[in-house]
Amino acid sequence: MMQQDDIKSRMVKFYARGDERVTINATQGHFATSQSHINYYIDVTRLKVRVSEAQEAARALRQRLLHNVQTVDTIVCLEGTEVLGAFLAQELERGDFLMTNTHETMYVVEPEENSMHQLVFRDNVRLAIEGKNVLVLASTVTTGETVKRSMECIAYYGGIVGGVAAIFSTMTEIDGRVIYPIFDQVDLPGYATYAPNECPLCKQGMPIEAIVNAYGYSKL
Repeated sequence: MMQQDDIKSRMVKFYARGDERVTINATQGHFATSQSHINYYIDVTRLKVRVSEAQEAARALRQRLLHNVQTVDTIVCLEGTEVLGAFLAQELERGDFLMTNTHETMYVVEPEENSMHQLVFRDNVRLAIEGKNVLVLASTVTTGETVKRSMECIAYYGGIVGGVAAIFSTMTEIDGRVIYPIFDQVDLPGYATYAPNECPLCKQGMPIEAIVNAYGYSKL
């Protein structure tokens, strides 16, 4: 008999400000990422894999990008956001956003991680990056390391990053690029992230419940 998943059973639904059609689930506790310790596990899976909810999230992101990002030729998807990225491209193609692409449609691509853990774009998709105005789309942004790596990769291949969109972010900008999230720390009361050696939850003797990343969690 399958045991009850305590992390899942404790999840609470949070609604996007100004658009209650978009929601995420989150659980309070003690969790570890590759870079930090956090007191919430945030589950954005539904917005990445369910078509109807990805469409709603794309509409919400469009409103946040409107009048802030002018030109988007390519959306670079990180952390499994390809479905959301495709719907976001459709939303941005509706008007109000400029494109320089000859075929008057946006590219939606994802970088590949090679055996040395470097992000790369294969030759067949480099045309979607070189000389293009790029919007980076992330699942969650906490330390910003993944987004920084992607921005460095895009610059290496000749792309121009004009902004970062995210489902959830604790940061407002990375290396001068503004982040436009659907949810931020205001939406999750008390959300906090700590350096592992400064984590107050560890100092209180609270055990880590799970290792988490943008794709999910693995219980300890």
